Amino acid sequence: MAIIIDLIIGDPLWITHPVVYIGRLISLLERIFRILAKSPGAQRIAGILEVLIVIVFTYLGTYFIIEFFYGLHYIASIILSIYLLQSTIAIKGLVQAGNQIYGLLEQDKLSLAREAVNKIVGRDCDSLKEEGVVRAAIETLAENTSDGILAPIFFYLLGGVPLAMTYKAVNTLDSMLGYKNDRYRYYGWAAARLDDLVNLIPARITGICLCLAAGLTGQNLMRSCQIMFRDAAKHPSPNAGYPEGAVAGALGIRLGGINYYHGQASFRAYLGDKLREFKRQDIKTVNRMIYVSIIIFLLIVMVVIVFV
Repeated sequence: MAIIIDLIIGDPLWITHPVVYIGRLISLLERIFRILAKSPGAQRIAGILEVLIVIVFTYLGTYFIIEFFYGLHYIASIILSIYLLQSTIAIKGLVQAGNQIYGLLEQDKLSLAREAVNKIVGRDCDSLKEEGVVRAAIETLAENTSDGILAPIFFYLLGGVPLAMTYKAVNTLDSMLGYKNDRYRYYGWAAARLDDLVNLIPARITGICLCLAAGLTGQNLMRSCQIMFRDAAKHPSPNAGYPEGAVAGALGIRLGGINYYHGQASFRAYLGDKLREFKRQDIKTVNRMIYVSIIIFLLIVMVVIVFV
């Protein structure tokens, strides 16, 4: 039900997303801890404490809220659980973002396409050419197939809605604190490392599902698997290289290269072989692969539930 609701309505703008409250808690704790933590060692300890507080608060808070509604009425707890689980999944939002960028490129509105892709990536997009916009879109679509779709479902299957919400809390901690700069080098260490750890299995499952999806959408399944296993470890993230490598191999394109962050050039290792140039249509192809990879994952889950 959560997946169906997300596919139909996504995240309604008139309801404050639960992650917003997690973000406010993270910001509040950081302000408090930074008053106390000045040295690098103290900042690292403070960062560890913040991570522990946020994940425990999120898990227990979600659990007791659902239990409270269960005490009111069983159906009320089911409705709340579906809503909370749906809030951890971002199928419609992710695919819509890709479709919007594709549509703007089709209308030859490159400047607007840059603005659209800038909303979903962290790099500088103001001067990107069309191929740069397409590459940025494909990379974030592939990576977020794991972070925004399959990983939350994976943790729901392991520990219910509270664990799925806790996974989103870890994601939010990493997105707010896990920067490799002077401000967060020590304070954000625990957030970044925990995010890497919790995504180890989901990212690899996502990569495999995308490889299978490549074959079912008319792309090259064997090359998708080959590139994923060959190049995934080159990515600076221990996890993002798996879904990105699978997509790069499936399409016969080369991801990675030079990105700019706040005006500073940063080279990311190449994933895949440049068998052809980027095409606008690649964004639509990746979106189809996302849908098919979700179906594959759910079918695998059903088989495991039935036979294990």
